[in-house]
Amino acid sequence: MSEANSLELEDLIQFATEVIQKTGQEALRFYGKREGGVRFDESLVTEAELVLSEMFRSELQRTFPQHQLFNNTLEDDSYTHEAKRYVWVYDALDGIANFQAGIPMWGVSLALLENFWPILGLFYMPATGDLFKAIAKEAAYRGENQIKVGDREEIDDQSILLVFSRFHQQFQSSFPGKLLNLGCTSAHICYVASGLADAAVIANESFQDLAATRVIIEAAGGKIYRMDGSEFHLNEYLKGQKIQEPLLISGPDGFGQVRGY
Repeated sequence: MSEANSLELEDLIQFATEVIQKTGQEALRFYGKREGGVRFDESLVTEAELVLSEMFRSELQRTFPQHQLFNNTLEDDSYTHEAKRYVWVYDALDGIANFQAGIPMWGVSLALLENFWPILGLFYMPATGDLFKAIAKEAAYRGENQIKVGDREEIDDQSILLVFSRFHQQFQSSFPGKLLNLGCTSAHICYVASGLADAAVIANESFQDLAATRVIIEAAGGKIYRMDGSEFHLNEYLKGQKIQEPLLISGPDGFGQVRGY
């Protein structure tokens, strides 16, 4: 990487870090503020997502006016050296049920693509203060500490598999450890990247949902797998279609062990 490109990347990282924390702090204004007696306050979530998305859009336009903001209707995906080669993928809220209920397991994610290839990924959890970030194919961090997927040699009763809400309706599992659903896919992936969980099974996601944490898990030495072990290519879902199939997140040695259960 040339010195000029290196300096440019530093500017991009600084912007990404500052803006995700700024919008995340703004999200706290809505956090846990659902109407009394309402099980799920959809209007609260909608308002928060609109405010946060507009705040990000404004900050991006002010700082990098030539950059693009990802949406499902982006038509020009041709290679270019112009500033528009940068596309930001912002997901205002992951873990919306937790968010509106006042449970701290939720966050904001941000990814940066260059000619539609990922170069940065960040996930910020304002209620806990955790910031996960990674430069593609380099290193992943939780705060200032580098993180890596776990290297557990065998699955046992202390192992942790993070699962989605309807996991037990789709799978019969003899996994000997703990099966947990924390209600936030991005947090699940980041905890696998940190070695705090052995693997995660996710489902019903989209490109926007996974753009940031894909960078983080891969930089930490892990991967997103199809359940049959074949390659999963997130860019196949750039047009916004839902990823209906379940996916397994783990380190390189974890797939075979976890899938065996």
